[in-house]
Amino acid sequence: MSKALSIKTHLAERFEQQRIVVWHDPDGSYAAELDSHATTEVIVLRAENDEFAIKYRVLRAEPDSKFLIYRQGALVGATGNWLLDLELAYGIFTADRGALMQADLGLTAAGSSGLVDGHEKFFCDTKLIAKFKELLRPDDDFTKVQAKMCAVVLGQKEHSFSELTRTLLVQHAADGISGYGALLAQRLTDFYWGGAAKIYGYESESPSVAGFVLWMFKQARDGFETTTSNSARNIEIDFRSFRDSMRSANAVKQLARQAEIDLDYAQQAVESTYSELVATDIFDIGEKEIIRRLIEGIGAQTMSARDVAETIRSRRRESVWFDDYAKLYAALGAAAELIPAIRSARLNVSSFDEGLIRYRDDLFRVDQLYRQYTSASQSAEFKQPLEALNEQVENAYVTDFLTQLGMSWQKQVDQVEQWKSPAINSQTSFYDRHIAPLVRGGRKKAVVIISDAMRYEVADELTSKIRGENKYDAKIEAMLGVLPSYTQLGMASLLPHKTLAHSESGDPVLVDGRPSNGTANRSKILAAVGGSAIQAKDFLKMKPVERRDLYGANQVLYVYHDTIDATGDKAVSEHRTFKAAADAIDELIDIVKKLANANATNIFVTADHGFLYQESKLAPQFNLTVKPQGDKVVVENRRYVLGRGLKTDDAFRHFLPEQVGLSSDLEVQIPNSICRITKPGAGFQFVHGGASLQEIVVPLISINKGRSDTVEPVNVDIHPESDKITTGQIVVKLYQQSAVTDQRPARKLRAGLYFGGDLISNEPELLFDAESSEGRDRFQSVRLLLSKDADAANNQGVEFRLSEPIEGTDQWKKYKSAPYTIKRSFTTDFDF
Repeated sequence: MSKALSIKTHLAERFEQQRIVVWHDPDGSYAAELDSHATTEVIVLRAENDEFAIKYRVLRAEPDSKFLIYRQGALVGATGNWLLDLELAYGIFTADRGALMQADLGLTAAGSSGLVDGHEKFFCDTKLIAKFKELLRPDDDFTKVQAKMCAVVLGQKEHSFSELTRTLLVQHAADGISGYGALLAQRLTDFYWGGAAKIYGYESESPSVAGFVLWMFKQARDGFETTTSNSARNIEIDFRSFRDSMRSANAVKQLARQAEIDLDYAQQAVESTYSELVATDIFDIGEKEIIRRLIEGIGAQTMSARDVAETIRSRRRESVWFDDYAKLYAALGAAAELIPAIRSARLNVSSFDEGLIRYRDDLFRVDQLYRQYTSASQSAEFKQPLEALNEQVENAYVTDFLTQLGMSWQKQVDQVEQWKSPAINSQTSFYDRHIAPLVRGGRKKAVVIISDAMRYEVADELTSKIRGENKYDAKIEAMLGVLPSYTQLGMASLLPHKTLAHSESGDPVLVDGRPSNGTANRSKILAAVGGSAIQAKDFLKMKPVERRDLYGANQVLYVYHDTIDATGDKAVSEHRTFKAAADAIDELIDIVKKLANANATNIFVTADHGFLYQESKLAPQFNLTVKPQGDKVVVENRRYVLGRGLKTDDAFRHFLPEQVGLSSDLEVQIPNSICRITKPGAGFQFVHGGASLQEIVVPLISINKGRSDTVEPVNVDIHPESDKITTGQIVVKLYQQSAVTDQRPARKLRAGLYFGGDLISNEPELLFDAESSEGRDRFQSVRLLLSKDADAANNQGVEFRLSEPIEGTDQWKKYKSAPYTIKRSFTTDFDF
């Protein structure tokens, strides 16, 4: 827009509101072109010492006409200014750029007169002006106008001081200059630092973003106690908001890592008590110190598993650093349970049946904790802190558990004459006991998922996770696996059969005289009962309609899944066995869901066998130096031998085929305890085929999907101690009604104070995840700090509100609330 056009436009806008405009042009710059700026219906009058005549004409002679009264020279004082009453009534029009811009933007707030001249670069930028104009409102005061200028310069719409500061922190963490540099170029830094002094209490002779960051973290370190009360509350509220928001959390954490160095917090962390450390989460190095002390306490057994679990739970709820060390914390939680569990375990087994029952009910948990610890430690964010604990855990597990349990259990294996037990059902009876009654007469259908080498403890975790899926129910039981405990025989035992037998060379295993190796042969066996078999990878590739057709076409469907054994049974990949177990759990849940979506209701998940695994190399005494001998050794594996006329040896337990339920002439020998037959090129960590409890206690999970909801997060109650708020903060007690279980998972909530629809406090996130059955252990307290917006609610009712996330969105909805009344005397600092 040209200057001439701009002047004409502004004059036209004035004349739409009034009929008289007094134009003051001190140096007469527009005298020559004056007439061109007025429209035809406007009469132009030049004041040339005839002010009284002009007044008479415009007010008396022609009271309905429009007049542009033009004056040159210096402004005349009140005394002797015959046009003063007109100037006061209609204002004075000036054609300088600042005044035109001010008028164009509608900047009428007191103090705005010098704004354009003071920020010439800003007001010469058409893009900034366009964005600025969008933000302006008629009632904006001068402070708000400047705040909105800052917002535009920083590339945002939010103009509150906290949001301006958030952006400066984020950009400072990214490149150290861009945001502040932009404010500096637009001469807006004095305004910003003035706000920092009044709102936060930050004052400096040479203010800078770096200096403010260091000051902010000092306040946080000292508990926000070193500034005046209102400013302390303001910076504490905003500091927590900066750290809790996804928009700025990573930036603030990055700044914290530098601040902890500048403040030499490492020394303070070392000198702090444990309770002081866990009461804060300001610095990363503090989190590391907590982890170091947990490792010490677990290793020395000076901290109970309960205390460790409570610390981890509180860090998960309250620490912004928790996610950075989640795997480390998972490892510590497992180790805290594992070491005392091993030390307190009763490993002397008095009978074969007792050994099976005790492993099913209790001892399997040690294997599970060892796997969970090992998996977490291997994937931990920082492995070095766990080196000593790794060694302690490994020694405890291998020496004090695996070895001792193996020797005790071996005594019972040596005495058993028939490989069966009244304590738990045999794997060989699976089809007759569980599938045949369901499908008999075509009444119902059944699906069996067989996961190769999924041992009992892995299945227990899978069961728990399935129960955590809404509308699903899952129950686990144990079966006595076949011997030898290897894939071909285990898979065959789960098929419908009358007899099982080894073929001439051991494999394939014969089911009622028919080979059972491979999916095709198993489908032929299942065809006799209206069923078929499919590999899991092929099932997953199907489209939903194809899966429904497959399920509908079969009375019985066997799905073969192979992730654990495929990884562990190879020397090059056996070290990833526990990772494979975690993957298998996820894959099996996916398969179960897809089967349910294909209308399957009776789903069973089981395995062919379990496995032994340890991270460390096998001690020399467990590597057998003797070789199996006999008339003919047909198969020699690390954990079993098949042959004819096998010679007895104290290093092996010898079974005739009929003792292990086989209808062939191949005898079986199993190395004692956890011993292995040395095989060149074979791995040492993952083995199966033997008679250890880990190998032969086979899981069976029965799964049903219903129509009713089965999963609901724990409920939380509000327990107000008063309904009055008389200070700048409030502490509210909250109670988790029940312990967290598979089907009562943790509940995440936000807590805040609301006045109508406006949040007037900080709004922290809370996690209710207590697993204790004791009610006193399930209380939490939340501390809310009132913001300056709470001033408007004084002596009025407000709402303490708990909100819960809306699944699949970033939105929240009200969960529960309680009424409060604010009654306090105070003064507060301004905001933008």
